[in-house]
Amino acid sequence: MVDKAEEPFVQVIADQLESKNPIIMSGFPGMGIVGNIVTQYFIDQLDMKLCGRVESRLFPPIAILYEGLVKGPVRIYEKPEKGLIIVFSDIPIDPIISREVGTAIVKWAKTLNPREMISLAGLATTGEGHKVFGAATSREILEEIKGKVDVFEMGTITGVPGVIMNECLNQGINSVCILGETRGPNPDPRAAIEVVKAMNHIYEFDIDIKAMEAQATEIEQVLHKLSEQIGEAEAKSGQRDIPMYG
Repeated sequence: MVDKAEEPFVQVIADQLESKNPIIMSGFPGMGIVGNIVTQYFIDQLDMKLCGRVESRLFPPIAILYEGLVKGPVRIYEKPEKGLIIVFSDIPIDPIISREVGTAIVKWAKTLNPREMISLAGLATTGEGHKVFGAATSREILEEIKGKVDVFEMGTITGVPGVIMNECLNQGINSVCILGETRGPNPDPRAAIEVVKAMNHIYEFDIDIKAMEAQATEIEQVLHKLSEQIGEAEAKSGQRDIPMYG
């Protein structure tokens, strides 16, 4: 009796794509949710077509709904006119399977003979600004982005973006990681705006950021109100917890 081949941990399932030598961009949840905000904005602004998904039996048991319809948690979009493919994730990827996810994406990407792979992420700092940093898998690619972003001289890139960078280096695929400076884990639309500006500068995507700036203001107002509510709740809780001595 022949044993059935074991299903791989991660599978990339995609339509026949039109793009030749595409740029492949990926955004996974991370610091400041920068990668997600940027890639989702690109998808919306370019009206990109859903053309595939990444699946794994190790993903959390969750269904993602948009306008009442179920979509996979990790999806692939294409805009042939721009030669652009985006891998977008609604779910954080557990570090235990980050290597499998990143490796599967690069293995699939290599079959498309990509011009370049771009990983987007946030970089937590204590600074007040929103600088954009970049790292690359080769000196030549690094020289191309110098002057358009600050070089990420030393540090680590974790999670799926780090795996993608390592695998691209091993497979001889040009790859960069663009990191938006952010304060912490909360959504940081201002950091995302600066990343979009940098992407426009490097790759001439010509993405309009007006809608993103409006969204950033709305998000900041919501977060500010939430912060005030939490502060008020904590203050009331503190008052109730004060011990009484007679």
